[in-house]
Amino acid sequence: MSRFTLEELREIMRSSAGVDEGVDLDSDIGDLEFDELGYDSLAVLEFASIVQRRYGVPIPDDIVTESGTPAKAVHFINTQIEKAGV
Repeated sequence: MSRFTLEELREIMRSSAGVDEGVDLDSDIGDLEFDELGYDSLAVLEFASIVQRRYGVPIPDDIVTESGTPAKAVHFINTQIEKAGV
């Protein structure tokens, strides 16, 4: 079974539109809000879309935009992966 990691999230965030070059994604970003990292709701939705394509798990738009932090998003995605048995 696959396990989604904060490092994978960082890689997706780097490749997403709207990346604030002033943000150090290699720092401890787990508990920072996405907007503190320079990610608006569109950037977060793009991130969710990439995760859905890669892992084949549904990520509802409202859940992603409300997840708030990378750590919560990783937890939610792993729950979805577990449910899907991917």
